[in-house]
Amino acid sequence: MLNQELKQLVVSKVLPAVRTPAQYVGSELNSLVKDHRTTLGTVCLAFPDTYSLGMSHHGLQVLYSLMNAEDWACERVFTPLPDFEAAMRQHRLPLYSLETFTPLNRFDVLGFSLQYEICDTNVLTMLDLGGIALHAEDRGPEDTLVIAGGPGAQNPELLAPFVDLFVIGDGEPSLPVVCRMWAEMKGSGLSREERLARIARSVDWAYVPRFYQPIYKDDGTILEIRHTRDDVPEAIRPCVIRDLDGIPLPTRPIVPFVETAHDRIAIEIMRGCPWQCRFCQSTVIKRPLRFRTVETIVKAALESYEATGYDEISLLSLSSSDYPDFERLVTRMSEVFTPLGVKISLPSLRITETLKKIPALLAEGRRSGLTLAPEVARDDMREQIRKPIDNRDLYDGCAEAFRRGWRKVKLYFMCGLPGERAADLDGIIEMAETIARIGKEVTGRFAEVTASVSNFIPKPHTPYQWNGVKDREYLHWAHRYLKSRVKMRAVTVKCHDIERSLLEGILTRGDRRVAEALEAAWRRGARLDAWGEYFNPQLWWDTFADLGIDVPFYSHRERPIEEVLPWDHIQIKYGRAYLAKEQTRSLVQLEAMAGAV
Repeated sequence: MLNQELKQLVVSKVLPAVRTPAQYVGSELNSLVKDHRTTLGTVCLAFPDTYSLGMSHHGLQVLYSLMNAEDWACERVFTPLPDFEAAMRQHRLPLYSLETFTPLNRFDVLGFSLQYEICDTNVLTMLDLGGIALHAEDRGPEDTLVIAGGPGAQNPELLAPFVDLFVIGDGEPSLPVVCRMWAEMKGSGLSREERLARIARSVDWAYVPRFYQPIYKDDGTILEIRHTRDDVPEAIRPCVIRDLDGIPLPTRPIVPFVETAHDRIAIEIMRGCPWQCRFCQSTVIKRPLRFRTVETIVKAALESYEATGYDEISLLSLSSSDYPDFERLVTRMSEVFTPLGVKISLPSLRITETLKKIPALLAEGRRSGLTLAPEVARDDMREQIRKPIDNRDLYDGCAEAFRRGWRKVKLYFMCGLPGERAADLDGIIEMAETIARIGKEVTGRFAEVTASVSNFIPKPHTPYQWNGVKDREYLHWAHRYLKSRVKMRAVTVKCHDIERSLLEGILTRGDRRVAEALEAAWRRGARLDAWGEYFNPQLWWDTFADLGIDVPFYSHRERPIEEVLPWDHIQIKYGRAYLAKEQTRSLVQLEAMAGAV
């Protein structure tokens, strides 16, 4: 069953010469190995980033558990580090799944989870190294079906030449359907195009790029996105789970051999968000709001603990403190897990009155820093981005945390938002220093406060999708300005890499024409661009220039509301009209802010 020859070659020739070889061998606790001959079919879940990040992704564990429970042979693959890729190419060995060392081109379905547009080149690496034709049009009827989903699929056009089918929306109900339909057509004699068309016309959440053709105007903007077959949907709508509590949580998650970004149990308690922040793509694409019960969460967490031995459990959602029975949940989790020495972490907390209760609820647990995301510090900017929080709640919550033993606070902010002023940047430093002083008042020592500042990228399907990314000069000025305003040693400002943000701007907002540059940059050596040690921004800028790609046109340009956007055929719950209404309201508020200065 195992591809023993490939495994032997990898172990003897490749692994001795590469960094962290344990990430390439599989056989971890709770991983599953099945005989492919006895299953409904084979699917490999592909995470286009390193093992360290992929094994920390809750969604991968969910789908792995779900598909294996449905009698599929479901396996995993991650983007190899460059040393491993080079060694595999040197020995002419294909990229394989961890469970059975099966080359990727021998699976029925290869499914990519797209979390971050900067990782798009990793998709090409994995396809090519796995022996799968890079372009969808070059694959034959029985070749591996390449599908993709996740947040990065909300603008699928950049990967349209390389992916056969995008799944929009929730993966738990949609992935089994696609896999089953594809497997049922195996050996049918149908062409690949007809097999894809049968899936596309059966559901309204499957986007097959070959059946849609963008038509451009003379000025480079899109006239329309025309579907080339009458039997496929004109617009793609998300697949939605109605009963989240009815979807089983993974209770035997795989335990990695090596250190990963998040070595802990993750339990999704809620999907969606009750708020409507204009900058946030997740709150738009994950609607409607759905919950799991306290009983379901505690039971799954306990089973996962018993199956893994982890000493930390993370309660996941876009805004954990908005869970409707939040206090009872945290109290119950503390009652069950504190005696076991297990820490409960809440990585996503909204700043409300509830914040000051959280330290007491977790008083007996081991404490790390408090992580909060005010995003901005001024009230009028908060109104403009639609994130209504009260500084008093923030300060009271931090004070209570300091009283109960917390010593560090990490704050997430954005710079480069529409209408941003120097006063907004001043507010970031003032807020961080105020929290540090509250620590001094409560404990006698200044609290350590880190302000992590990201560069705002307007995302598809948000009210800001028509706005542009701030240019390089502005972002450099803003970063220098922020750091110059810090007066306290207890406060640290960390700003995200500007060149990577600028690349994200065009990869997030580009159309199908930018795919040529993606492939060209990959062929020139672009790899693992999310990692500072591998990212080569000049390679990208030279590639765009050589191919005549107008970066400001895609990234920095303010787009009129009536313009057809590359992702308009992918429809969200409330639709384009809702986004346009919110953008118009934002522009009115921006004018008021400018008039008040």
